[in-house]
Amino acid sequence: MRYTTLLLLFMCSVGALYAQKSKKPNVIYIYADDLGYGELGCYGQKKIRTPNLDQIASEGIRFTQHYTGAPVCAPARAMLMTGKHSGHSYIRGNYELGGFEDHKEGGQMPLPEGVFTIADLMKKAGYATAAIGKWGLGMSNTTGDPNKHGFDYFYGYLDQKQAHNFYPTHLWENGKWDTLRNAYIKVHEALPKDENNPQAFEKFKGKDYSLTKMAEKTLAYIRAHKNEPFFLYLPYTGPHLSLQAPDEAVKEYIGQFEEQPYRGEKGYASTLYPRSTYAAMISYMDKQVGRIMALLKELNLDENTLIMFSSDNGATFDTGGADTNFFDSVAGLRGRKQDLYEGGIREPFIARWPKKIKAGQTSDLISIQYDLMETLAELTGTKAPSNDGISFLPTLLGKPQQQKQHPYLYFEFPEKGGQVAVRIGNWKGVKSNMKKDKEARWEIYNLQTDQKETTDIASQHPELVKQFEAILKKEHQPSHIRDWEFIDPKF
Repeated sequence: MRYTTLLLLFMCSVGALYAQKSKKPNVIYIYADDLGYGELGCYGQKKIRTPNLDQIASEGIRFTQHYTGAPVCAPARAMLMTGKHSGHSYIRGNYELGGFEDHKEGGQMPLPEGVFTIADLMKKAGYATAAIGKWGLGMSNTTGDPNKHGFDYFYGYLDQKQAHNFYPTHLWENGKWDTLRNAYIKVHEALPKDENNPQAFEKFKGKDYSLTKMAEKTLAYIRAHKNEPFFLYLPYTGPHLSLQAPDEAVKEYIGQFEEQPYRGEKGYASTLYPRSTYAAMISYMDKQVGRIMALLKELNLDENTLIMFSSDNGATFDTGGADTNFFDSVAGLRGRKQDLYEGGIREPFIARWPKKIKAGQTSDLISIQYDLMETLAELTGTKAPSNDGISFLPTLLGKPQQQKQHPYLYFEFPEKGGQVAVRIGNWKGVKSNMKKDKEARWEIYNLQTDQKETTDIASQHPELVKQFEAILKKEHQPSHIRDWEFIDPKF
């Protein structure tokens, strides 16, 4: 009898060990909004505190040459979702529908019906899937509804214009309006130029901060799905303007910077403490990441969860009261959001997976966000449809000898005059103002010696000009939107 009992105990322990080893890893991908390359402590930031994200980097891997597919919100998100670069992506710019008011909420150009996303891939692999944050790829009454693109659950902003306000009247939950305890705010209404009354600035605050609501829904989702593999896409909205953060978060910075009230002169909400508020928005988002990390440990999910963090594009251009020069938000790189120079497209990217990703690593692998499709396909052993990505899983797992490389990266962006960029190894080519000049000349930079793109050496490398031009012709497919077709317009 004793022998039988011991045998059963042994078999149960072996079975439990096998189940633990064979259990699919949870995957959490956190996607900040307009966070610059230099705005985390682990990327050199000195004024803004990000201890939880810095911990992810120290306990995992930090990438130094990781890119977004596009330098603004909607196309970057579409490329992340579909694994397509900007010459192939269905969505290539911020094509806005509707207006800012609640009754005019119309969202952006929706993803088309039937497009395959990373959420579809993860569902195919047996995962529960959720997106909590800012979608920006279509309203729920369009083909872009996130629930029609692989996500079992969605909570947050559907329209990115609504996300200009962190105290909205509502967010969306699986296509249903979720009323918040906030009055409607005309978030782009400026205050008088001489306004100093603190009470006048209170009109841009509310009771329910959207990022807090998103974090609460995230924690609830993890608790509800702790016994099954889950994929969480968290496109949190900090630090995209407007400058709004909970008072307790702003108070942590007041007095540390010289600053003057911002009264909405350049759009977005007014605030008494613009620099403190901007820093607070990033630190507050970091705290929500800390809450996620703590819950994973509490539920014993920590070691079986791969967490990744990046941003959709470079730091914001100087508008809305933001001062990205003061914070050195792009770590000295050239350009900002809307630019194909490094400051607009090079992104922070960190990943952590205990016992799988070796702690304290830094990688200079040239990689890009649309690589995520192939990475998740390799991770889960699931076949992805044809796409432009290359799995970076070997680099995550410390197997550089198995890591494939991009022969080049291609970018095109129809806004801010029409721009194209190509990176081949350390060589970077950029074309600008192509809507006015289709034959605009290439600028060429050697990123190994000039990552700030200060010295154009195109005249010294006519052979590279030919290579860049050939790649442009090869990778560009005509767009379905006239406003986006600036490379080979037929009109």
